Amino acid sequence: MGTKSSLLTGAAGEHYVLYQLHLRGLLAAQSPTGAYAADLLVFSPALGIGSMLQVKTRTRGAGLGWYMRQTHETLLHPRLFYAFVDLQPEQPLVYVVPSAIVADVLVRTHRAWLATPGKGGRPHKDSKMRRILPWLPSPIPGYEGSWLEPYRERWDLLAQDRRVEQGIEE
Repeated sequence: MGTKSSLLTGAAGEHYVLYQLHLRGLLAAQSPTGAYAADLLVFSPALGIGSMLQVKTRTRGAGLGWYMRQTHETLLHPRLFYAFVDLQPEQPLVYVVPSAIVADVLVRTHRAWLATPGKGGRPHKDSKMRRILPWLPSPIPGYEGSWLEPYRERWDLLAQDRRVEQGIEE
């Protein structure tokens, strides 16, 4: 039931995000199964710009965070965002975070985890798995404490024209 349960959780998260995007007047659709980098494609009719959205969903509470892979450390695009969905509270929470921030946090927190001793003082073994936590147990410069909080319900990030702030011209 574990695999099936995680598939259902992921689908529930994607559908919840689609619902939230609809409420905000953004057009969105699921990407084809197995599409590179994006679970959902989002388009802002008002601005004529689109975004890619990768959805990560959890149901097991604050301690476990969201599981990621090493490849997420290099998935960078100015229009790629992550929607971290927490279905644990009575009212689901979503954190919308730019991919550059996610990649940076993954690299820094994994490096810090490898540098700290594990059980019995033994070094942690490196793997391709990563984890995003809503709070950081040890300080990471630039990402202290509940670093994810500024991204709570930041749906507006998906409709901003980031080309201007990045100096990209058409």
